[in-house]
Amino acid sequence: MNKSPWIILFIVILLSDLFAVYTSNEALRYITKPLLMPLLIVFFIFQTKDFGSSLKKWITLALIFSCAGDVLLMFESTYSNFFILGLVAFLIAHIFYILFYENVIRKEGLRKNYWWFLLVIIYYIALIYILSPNLGDMKMPVRIYGIVISYMLIQALQTGTIKNPVAATLMIAGAILFITSDSILAFKKFYESFEYAGIAIMLTYGLAQLLITLGAVRYITSTSKQ
Repeated sequence: MNKSPWIILFIVILLSDLFAVYTSNEALRYITKPLLMPLLIVFFIFQTKDFGSSLKKWITLALIFSCAGDVLLMFESTYSNFFILGLVAFLIAHIFYILFYENVIRKEGLRKNYWWFLLVIIYYIALIYILSPNLGDMKMPVRIYGIVISYMLIQALQTGTIKNPVAATLMIAGAILFITSDSILAFKKFYESFEYAGIAIMLTYGLAQLLITLGAVRYITSTSKQ
């Protein structure tokens, strides 16, 4: 199956969702936002169906829990606990991404570069320092989530020396955009919002998921047996 129609459809839906955010069209968002991850799941399954790889389940599960997180966060305004539930869903998704990256690292026999740990930890500490005065009861959940997504980024950065540089670039760029999206969301919710914050969050999030998925497809199809 040609991948282009699925990617084009994903981009069309993502742009439609960004338009819905810009125009505050909640009715349209109830259609566009829940469609994003299922489209990537279908794309990923069809692109990798002829390739035997234990890596496939981690990406699929990550996208499924991301979809659950998307849906749960849509109802945050009507029931505050949905924010926590959405946070948990995304935390689980990041754990599956961590497992994917860890298995790539092991498969490639890579030695970990601990400078990445230092750089990401500095970013995490700075972000939490800025947000902490406004977190209230969310202090512990946000810190835990921050640790998990930071480790996801560290693991992604470790894949920079794999044999497939294009796959590495896509997967790393996706992880960076993911933490960028979550950082903007955290600033918007717990520090200070700004114009077009919602658009920035969804644009970086949508591209993050797309790039990680494309990178995973390229890596799996280039290293697995048909």
